[in-house]
Amino acid sequence: MLYAVQQLLNALPIASLYAALAFGYAIAFAVTRRADITYGALFAFSGHVFLLAAHFGWNRLFLTFPAALLLGAAFAVLLVAGGGVAIGRHVVAPLSHVAPNALTVASLGLLLVLMEAARLASGTRELWLPPFLNLPLPVWRYEGGTASLTLLQGLNSLVLVLLVVGGGWFLAVSRFGRNWRAVCDDPLAAELLGVHVGRICAGAYGLAALFAALAGILATAHYGTMDFGAGLVFGLKVLLIAAAGGHSHPLRAAAGAALFGLGETLWSGYGPLAWRDAVMLGALVALLVVSRRERVLV
Repeated sequence: MLYAVQQLLNALPIASLYAALAFGYAIAFAVTRRADITYGALFAFSGHVFLLAAHFGWNRLFLTFPAALLLGAAFAVLLVAGGGVAIGRHVVAPLSHVAPNALTVASLGLLLVLMEAARLASGTRELWLPPFLNLPLPVWRYEGGTASLTLLQGLNSLVLVLLVVGGGWFLAVSRFGRNWRAVCDDPLAAELLGVHVGRICAGAYGLAALFAALAGILATAHYGTMDFGAGLVFGLKVLLIAAAGGHSHPLRAAAGAALFGLGETLWSGYGPLAWRDAVMLGALVALLVVSRRERVLV
């Protein structure tokens, strides 16, 4: 029983991370209706920028450790979110209506640029953060044992869940959210009614990039580093897990991604680890095929 509770607690950080990433991805996908792996590159690039800026603040500016982390986080958010707006305005908006595969090809090019920029900026060496906020927080006691989370895991999970909830509320009540839904439903009709489609597209991609930036910072703080190949891995992974709840519905995409994260963690705890990705992604593909057939039959 204690082991099962611990596995559920272990699933909380990864499920909340997947939920936030899927939520942000769905915001951009609902506008473009095109597969885009740049999103994973923005996530990884944010982690690299966070590391580089934090190390610069610590080694060159002689800041305290919390101040160096805040400097890295601020720099990553500004650079990645601002870059997301620029990508949305100058790449996504023009190409999303040109040809079905134009945006997909451009996203691959952007992914390579971001990955290589991060690698060159860090001198092809992995940077690491020292462990912090790693004190265990007892959550549940049973027969002399304790199931726990670290303080950093708990804070990261709480922040990511609040991001998803706050993002859903913002899209539901704000003027931008109403215009975003109009563009998602029918961009031509929205344009005729006075909605600036290009501006909404840029804003949606900027908002998605903000989610990627914050998720990248929190994931890097949790794991201590960010791999150079994480952009491609997470770009493809988010593309699949966001589909579990629906690419065009951010909250549904977040819920489906969270369930995927829970299943992935439970498999790690109870099944052979070498088969985890193959089994989970295979099950997801099968689910998508079945659900697509059901929609066609209806």
